[in-house]
Amino acid sequence: MTPRENGSEEGPVIRDNRKIDPETGKVRESADTPAENTPTENRATEKRAAEQEPGEETRATAQADAQMSGLLAERTADLQRLQAEYSNYRKRVERDRVAVREQATASVLAELLPVLDDIGRARDHGELTGGFAKVSESLEAILGKLGLSPYGTKGDPFDPEVHEALMHSYSAEVAEPTCVEVLQLGYRAGDRILRPARVAVAEPPEGEAPGGAAEAAGSTESAEPGASGAPDEN
Repeated sequence: MTPRENGSEEGPVIRDNRKIDPETGKVRESADTPAENTPTENRATEKRAAEQEPGEETRATAQADAQMSGLLAERTADLQRLQAEYSNYRKRVERDRVAVREQATASVLAELLPVLDDIGRARDHGELTGGFAKVSESLEAILGKLGLSPYGTKGDPFDPEVHEALMHSYSAEVAEPTCVEVLQLGYRAGDRILRPARVAVAEPPEGEAPGGAAEAAGSTESAEPGASGAPDEN
């Protein structure tokens, strides 16, 4: 070997690239492997991560809250709708039950009206005495508790909604159509008319009816001779 110009001699350079140290048996760290961060670098990295994470966590929390609020509002609306439907169903069932009960009661009471008519006639003729009088009073009391009530009195104003006129006459003693005689009592169960009262009706005479037939007769008499009988249009 010849000496170098600077007077120094260098021998061959040998590099041991073995990954395992033959003396210790441990894995050697490669020169390309980055060294671990220093404590200062670790704190800076954690600080940056802490600054970034709250914003993302807040957005995720807000989205979750919005989703839960939407689901809660939807379930609440469903519950309110079901509650309203159930309430309406209960009211409808109760209303139908009451209507069926009233109809059934009215049907039974209507079948007993002829019996009450016989009892009334017997009482009018003085034939209802002794034990039969007690039975009739008990029957009438029970029917009264079920809502049956008679109506129809002499002198009542005639009402075609609740009266049935079997006889008609004129009388100067009345100022309007009036029931002057009750031929058969009427019966009602609550607001339901089971049978109208059958009555004799009297009205004021036609000549005394205000603005009625008397004015029409006077206008006919004042028509010109030779006319067809119709009142003068002038």
